[in-house]
Amino acid sequence: MCWLTLFDVFATGVLSVNGMLTIYNSLKRGKEAFHPIDTGKVRMYVCGMTVYDYCHLGHARVMVVFDMVARWLRASDYDVTYVRNITDIDDKIIRRAQENGESIRALTDRFIAAMHEDADALGVLRPDHEPRAMDYVASMQSLISRLEEKGLAYVAANRDVCYSVRKFEGYGKLSGKSVDELRAGERVDVVGDKNDPLDFVLWKHAKAEEPAEAKWASPWGSGRPGWHIECSAMSSDLLGDHFDIHGGGQDLQFPHHENEIAQSEGAHGHAFVNYWMHNGFVRVDDEKMSKSLGNFFTIRDVLKQYDPEVVRFFILRAHYRSPLNYSDAHLDDARQALTRLYTALKMLPVGKVEPDWSSAPGQRFRAAMDDDFNTPEALAVLFELANEVNRNGSAELAMQLRAFGGVLGLLERDATAFLQAGVEVDDGLDAAAIDSMIEARTVAKKMKNFAEADRVRASLLEAGIVLEDSAQGTTWRRA
Repeated sequence: MCWLTLFDVFATGVLSVNGMLTIYNSLKRGKEAFHPIDTGKVRMYVCGMTVYDYCHLGHARVMVVFDMVARWLRASDYDVTYVRNITDIDDKIIRRAQENGESIRALTDRFIAAMHEDADALGVLRPDHEPRAMDYVASMQSLISRLEEKGLAYVAANRDVCYSVRKFEGYGKLSGKSVDELRAGERVDVVGDKNDPLDFVLWKHAKAEEPAEAKWASPWGSGRPGWHIECSAMSSDLLGDHFDIHGGGQDLQFPHHENEIAQSEGAHGHAFVNYWMHNGFVRVDDEKMSKSLGNFFTIRDVLKQYDPEVVRFFILRAHYRSPLNYSDAHLDDARQALTRLYTALKMLPVGKVEPDWSSAPGQRFRAAMDDDFNTPEALAVLFELANEVNRNGSAELAMQLRAFGGVLGLLERDATAFLQAGVEVDDGLDAAAIDSMIEARTVAKKMKNFAEADRVRASLLEAGIVLEDSAQGTTWRRA
């Protein structure tokens, strides 16, 4: 067998700097070597879902991407504390609950349960902490009071408490624009009572028509917290007021994350987060997928057509910072590719296998992941292993294929079960899937596992595919 030489590894451009993890830091607009605040420990906060509806594929990407990040940090021997919040109080939630004639708690509990079902199906491990905003209102009020004491917050004419953006010297450093360049975008509430259009709400004064469960007593009157202050309070309560990594979707970079920095650094007087990570958009027909555009697909609707692991593979196949283009064709291609990997595991029993990081493929896999979590390059290592297994039937290499896949939350199921499930969900197998099963049958015959070879033939026949063996190889036709 012939593995990549050191020259090959350098040629790929994925070798990490001095064997160290590098992360693209949105704050610095470039890759930086990762140095945690506390040696051997990583504290990471990710903005989670606003739970008034079912999660869509954009949410799936956030969940899968930062699950992958947490998995890799742990595989790199870091002690990780991962927090992903839940926004369970805001305007959209109140409006939806009123439309449905139900309580806010009933609405949010239902969609939190649905979110967990979707995440579990996608192989997303639960965060260490999953705080709900409603449970941290007291902390939010404390933070707002501190900002008011420092002259960074004021009570507007409409009795909302607002943050005075121009009084925070560093505002705009995450988006890379000065205050004068920034405009009040679609996600910034432009209220005439503000001192400046860029000022944002920290505490919303209660409206008469809003339900009692959306109102809290405060020094500024009955009301509820603004969206941005929620994450500043929850992250500092659970991770401290200075931590390592803050993540979320690209759409949150401005204004949400910019405002978090202003709040947290304004209140505490020092750096808030060292590394800011943002995953790219999911796109449909070259447009960002969003509910406002009406071009979104819920996770559960996609899972009616595709195996959840195929969806996870589809997400990880693209680098987390690049756009992810959604289409049935791309998901079909992801299913075929994952089928090729599982085909190489046909003879391997299910079981936990430890990766061999000293091996050539292990070193290349690690180099890829250490280069800003380069999952496309890491997956390329898996396909090289699969090709080698299919050529020589090596159980040892098959075990390493499964081990490296497991680091990404892939290839942990029984291969036969996955391949059979693929047959069951297809009305008619496509050519790539049929060829993959024929390849698995060929491997079984080489290893003298004739019972397995017969089982594959029978499965294909049941799906309407007839195999014809000859000296030149195996061909197929539809019955």
